[in-house]
Order: sequence, then structure tokens, then C-alpha cells
Amino acid sequence: MAKKQKFPHLLGSKWTAQEKTLGWRHFRVINRKNQGAMVFAELVAACDPEVRLWINAKTLKNHRLWQAGWQSLQEQASRP
Repeated sequence: MAKKQKFPHLLGSKWTAQEKTLGWRHFRVINRKNQGAMVFAELVAACDPEVRLWINAKTLKNHRLWQAGWQSLQEQASRP
């Protein structure tokens, strides 16, 4: 039986950082890398393709740091 892939829908997903990250809030996942038991995501800023970063994909599950989709500041403020 094939092993279940962690974070199967990671590529192409969009994320909003709760705090500015490298000057931006909106990112999308353009690459993924499996390294042992960990999965890493390469994020690129929506408005500046030169701004890229790699993070542990588990970090995206932390709602104090990231929210799925692109959220406006008003939407972010209304969430608990």
C-alpha cells in the first residue's frame, strides 16, 4: 500500500501571514521539498516574485502565524 503524502494540496495554495514577512503578507506555495519526516514549502510573495522563503509546512497550520487563502486586514482582524 502506498504511503500517504503529507500536505497533498500544498503546491499552489495561497497563504496570508498574520504579520508582515519580508515586507509582505500574501504568499503562494510554488515548491515543496520532503526532507526525512519533514515537508518544506517554498513561498513567493504575491506582489513581488523576487521575495521567496522556505518554511516547514507544519508552520502553516499555526493560525497565529498563517491563515489559508488571501485575507484582507479587516478579515484578519475579525478572526479570533
